[in-house]
Amino acid sequence: MAGIWIYSEDTVVAQQLMTMGRPLADQLGQPLCVMTIYEQDAPEFVAAGANKVFVLKGNSAWPESYAPAVAALAAKESPTALFIGATLRGKDLAAKVAARLKTGLVTDAFAIRFENGEIETDRVMYGGLAICTEILQGIGVVTIPPRTFEMPNKDTSLTGDIVLVDAGVDSTMVVGNVCPIVRLGADITKAERLVCVGRGLGKQEDMKLAQELAAGLGAEIGCTRSIAEDYHWLPNETYIGLSGQKVKPVLYLSIGVSGQVQHVAGIRDSKIIVAIDSNENAPIFAAADYGIVGDLYQIVPLLTEAVKNQR
Repeated sequence: MAGIWIYSEDTVVAQQLMTMGRPLADQLGQPLCVMTIYEQDAPEFVAAGANKVFVLKGNSAWPESYAPAVAALAAKESPTALFIGATLRGKDLAAKVAARLKTGLVTDAFAIRFENGEIETDRVMYGGLAICTEILQGIGVVTIPPRTFEMPNKDTSLTGDIVLVDAGVDSTMVVGNVCPIVRLGADITKAERLVCVGRGLGKQEDMKLAQELAAGLGAEIGCTRSIAEDYHWLPNETYIGLSGQKVKPVLYLSIGVSGQVQHVAGIRDSKIIVAIDSNENAPIFAAADYGIVGDLYQIVPLLTEAVKNQR
């Protein structure tokens, strides 16, 4: 069977991909199919619009080990395209699946469409300086980052098939030890509002300006790479950019951030970008919806006061 197929070991990410997959499948006149390793989540996928849900039943607790099962099922059913959530585990699995299928792999696509009888994908290249458009051939495997699409609407009256698949797992992979990541603060990738600080702040004590503004906005605090890795004012998991976190808040407000291309690559999906910097030629203003040119030590306290007065 043909169809648009979706997989992620993260149920939320898989449902986000369905927001893209459902209209694409309708446009192609093909079914939307979802693969999952969690049988209890299958009804959620049906309610979100899946025509068929394949539940991979295996004896491994590690999602990475299901690559052979995903590849084997795709080889048997020949989907038109296989979209995989670009989590760390998803990227690992996608590469193995594409290799087993001997097909191409498009990584970190942010747009998918059906044009001229073919499925096209767009992804960012060179840190955001260019957009690469690629056309899928054969069974196209594509990874899509989390939060690229919104969650789909659910309708419990919808019906679909749930099929249990006996999954042979990759027995060559052995997990010797697990070291959980200990976060020192909130996960900024899930924040609705973010205040980001850059090297425009003169000293660590000035972080209080950002903290007071963030408190007034109900926002989390992020930073540029130098603030975390060079100055060590904030944990590494709070720096935003091409090699750091990619965020998608409703409001992103930067303080003293010049906005080099590596940083902008991490904030490009923000709904509203507000920038404060003393350099009117700072690159951040090209990406901003609203910009304030001036001394942050004067502007931020005034802005914080104005925010507090509106609450």
